[in-house]
Amino acid sequence: MYYRLRDIREDRDLNQQTVARILHVSQATYSRYESGALDIPSPALIALADFYGVSTDYLLGRTDNAVPYPAPQKKERPCDSCP
Repeated sequence: MYYRLRDIREDRDLNQQTVARILHVSQATYSRYESGALDIPSPALIALADFYGVSTDYLLGRTDNAVPYPAPQKKERPCDSCP
C-alpha cells in the first residue's frame, strides 16, 4: 500500500534513517511504514506529504497526480462586527 513512500524516498536519494529522523521515529518504525506492516499515523503522512511536496493521496497510491492540493483560502470578513 505504501510503495510510494519507498519510491519517493529513493528518488530523492534519502535513506530510511534520515526520513525517520524527520518524523521523530526510529528507523525500524519507518521501515514498517514503508512495508505496510504498520499503518502510518495521519500526522506523519501529512508531514511526509509536506516534506516531499506531494499530496497524501499520491503517497497512498490513490492518485498518480503528485501535485498537492491548494491550501484553503481564509475567508475575509467585510468588517470586524460582521459574522
